Amino acid sequence: MTSAGRTSRKQTDPARRRFLFASLGGYRRGWLRPDLLAGLTVWAVLVPESLAYAGIAGLPPVVGLYAAVPALVLYAALGSSRHLVVGPMSATAALSAAIIAPLAAGGSDRYVALAAALAIVTGIVGLLAGLLRLGFVAAFISEPVLKGFIVGLALTIIVGQVPKLFGVERAEGNFFEQTWGLLGELGDLDVRTTIIGAVSLILVLAVKRWLPLIPGSLLVVLLAITAVALFGFDDKGVAIVGHIDAGLPTLGLPDGVGADMFLDLVGPACGVLLIGFAEGLGAAKTYAARAGYEIDANRELAGMGAANLGSGLCAGMVVNGSLSKTAVNGGAGARTQLSGLVVALATVLTLLFLTGLFEKLPEATLAAVVIAAVVELVDFAALRALYRVWTRRLGSIYGAAARADFAAAMAAMVGVLLFDTLPGLVIGIAVSMLLLLYRSSRPHVAALVRADNRWVEIADHPGAVSDPSVLVVRVEAGLYFANADHVRTRIEDLCGDRTEIVVLDAETSPFVDVSAARMLAELHDGLRRRGVELRIARDIGQFGDTLRQAVPGADLKVYPTVRQAISDARRER
Repeated sequence: MTSAGRTSRKQTDPARRRFLFASLGGYRRGWLRPDLLAGLTVWAVLVPESLAYAGIAGLPPVVGLYAAVPALVLYAALGSSRHLVVGPMSATAALSAAIIAPLAAGGSDRYVALAAALAIVTGIVGLLAGLLRLGFVAAFISEPVLKGFIVGLALTIIVGQVPKLFGVERAEGNFFEQTWGLLGELGDLDVRTTIIGAVSLILVLAVKRWLPLIPGSLLVVLLAITAVALFGFDDKGVAIVGHIDAGLPTLGLPDGVGADMFLDLVGPACGVLLIGFAEGLGAAKTYAARAGYEIDANRELAGMGAANLGSGLCAGMVVNGSLSKTAVNGGAGARTQLSGLVVALATVLTLLFLTGLFEKLPEATLAAVVIAAVVELVDFAALRALYRVWTRRLGSIYGAAARADFAAAMAAMVGVLLFDTLPGLVIGIAVSMLLLLYRSSRPHVAALVRADNRWVEIADHPGAVSDPSVLVVRVEAGLYFANADHVRTRIEDLCGDRTEIVVLDAETSPFVDVSAARMLAELHDGLRRRGVELRIARDIGQFGDTLRQAVPGADLKVYPTVRQAISDARRER
């Protein structure tokens, strides 16, 4: 498709013209069935997961369900993803516990109130960030970093679910510590739990592979609940979800939390928002790319903010975009956020009438559903593709930094596996930025030769005949303070004993700063003392403007073509 065609499609897409519930714009009747089935499938996973994640946050299990309903509705209203499922998640739940634990005793009413207050503050920060259009921050999280982050997060989720699959204790710590602890527990696995978990996992994967139109996760959950009810597995050592309080939450601000405490939570809330935004954005972009639509980072911030604000006002907890549940949603065939609204309605009905149903769900089956949803996101093939982006020329120019995208992805992945989600994301971004700075500080300075009526790199045309008295060079980057010395040294090194004229072809240097402009003036003077004339050709826009303003007294001449620059230099000699 041409760029004009893509532009036309974007302009006529009804979803892009809507402010609320954008994904429902232009809804088609054929989408209703997959959205309903996806919603029911996610509901079957979200309810027990929300109960579990509330426990991670140190809160009563039902708080997870309180949080899920407003989060699903408000994100669907303001978010830009058609697939993202927002609700309680392990990373932000653990971060919430770490923030609130020093402020109140675990299990106390104040602890519950502060958890809701943290969600409210996180929501307000997110809404403000969206309104201020701070979504550009997402531009600093490159696609390779997000890929590495998602792979690391998916592996962490899987290793956290495997103990439930085998009925053993989960070890604390990072991915590697949990894996080592799991290996030590395998001798004590519960046979019934392992059989239930293994059969559940095999069934989910088999249905997804050979019967894709059937919601395998929902089918397996219902079969497992039925098996527990018929054979009494819960009385034989198989762990189940257990008791869930029924009823809807009380709406409003949490009791006993003053304005000063809300202000104190602003800093921690920013960290919670960053983690939630990164995980949600990664999941949203992954499924948007598969379905062929775009994600608006500002709407994601606003949607995440509204979801947290609604959760806090409903006595809930912090929420964010869920990688695992989004995988379930996408895998079940969801087309729009109607699936999220179906999940919200089903969760309300669960709170009112169906809490007893999920009390019999085996935790091993829940773990199997989560693992089956997340395993496809462990995309080692994408990492291998990043590794293959290398040539001998790139290696000679940048050395170890030639595989910058692969290095950034691996840094994010290993950072998540070693240090948890927020440090892993920060490490990935930092490595990505450092490698970018390193590469831009050592740009390729190519010597050119005239061939096929154009100036090309000598290395690509070894048979071309060049004039030894003329050196034409091209810097494949903008010129600024970090690379000015490197460029000067390379040009001086390229000058031979017979060089009389040096022409800098500035067409591939879109900008120059004051430091680099002064470097060029000094290079000009230095070369002239050696009997060599420096000329500049084919500058574009701001290059020449900055050069004239930064070094107004310098005898730096700029020409529209390389040929004119050479002719003028020869005439003056």
